[in-house]
Amino acid sequence: MALFRARSNARPTPLDGVDVVLADLDGVVYKGHEAIPHAVESLNRAAEAARVAYITNNASRTDAAVAAQLRGFGLAVEPREVVTSPQAAVRLLAGLVPPGARILVIGGEGLSSVVAAAGFTVVSSADDEPAAVIQGFAPELGWKDLAEASFALAGGDAGIPWVATNMDWTIPVARGIAPGNGTLVSAVHNAVGRLPVVAGKPEVAIFEEARARFGATKPLFIGDRLDTDVLGARRAGIDSVLVLTGIDRAKQLLAAGPDSRPTYILEDLRGLHEPYPAVEKARGGVTVVRGAAVRVDGTTVDVVRDGDDPVDLLRAACHAIWDSGVAIYALDVPERLYR
Repeated sequence: MALFRARSNARPTPLDGVDVVLADLDGVVYKGHEAIPHAVESLNRAAEAARVAYITNNASRTDAAVAAQLRGFGLAVEPREVVTSPQAAVRLLAGLVPPGARILVIGGEGLSSVVAAAGFTVVSSADDEPAAVIQGFAPELGWKDLAEASFALAGGDAGIPWVATNMDWTIPVARGIAPGNGTLVSAVHNAVGRLPVVAGKPEVAIFEEARARFGATKPLFIGDRLDTDVLGARRAGIDSVLVLTGIDRAKQLLAAGPDSRPTYILEDLRGLHEPYPAVEKARGGVTVVRGAAVRVDGTTVDVVRDGDDPVDLLRAACHAIWDSGVAIYALDVPERLYR
């Protein structure tokens, strides 16, 4: 999934040849209760040539509720076009316990409704002797809920199965960055000394669910996080966009490891429809993206030319650093590259 392409007079856009666009939600389409600028019109335009669907690790709401919210922003979305981590988690759960088994659900309606729809019996206490625990984020979860999970999972690795919808450490909300499901799962992990099976990004189960559901042959995934979105897409063999409207920004991109480097870096989703610039190597080990040029000389990152577009400078810096083979902590990086 390299960013290098052959020279061409007409540069392809990130959407060229794509049959299904898979978009994350938080940090890509909206933040809190507000749509992110340019996201809705860009995705509606993408839907003119490819199918557009949505993947979310958020386990607190149903696919119907998510679709309704997206329609409120002006997107044409049906519930089937929303793939949730609870759906992927229940698919994993079905391979671990008998049909109709009692399942302790630690989460909101978005999780309990999917568990019930799959034919399992939803319980709320470890005293109900559940066959497994399934855990997902809901803003109303508290200590008592996490304690019930801990009681049910007593017994260490020999205990009942434990499935987590996702391990996102944080979530973006209107007021800032808040703890995510990974933080709550970690609390249970500290109590029981074991880890769950995980369905959501960056694991491949949720991507496999989406690819199978939509029959995608050349999907493109759009996300705002390297550790879940891009890493998961790469594990699933899917090209990825990192859009700079959510969690991860320049500083994280410059330090990205080989498994979490996106195919495309976009300032916002308007870039889906714009020719994507070539990344080229010039004399003296200089990495060039249009007017921007960056070189790694030993342990020093030199900006040779800023160019006209700060995102082009970031793209050039990323590739210069990624290709250098030098760990980011050993490099002297100019502050303007990551601010």
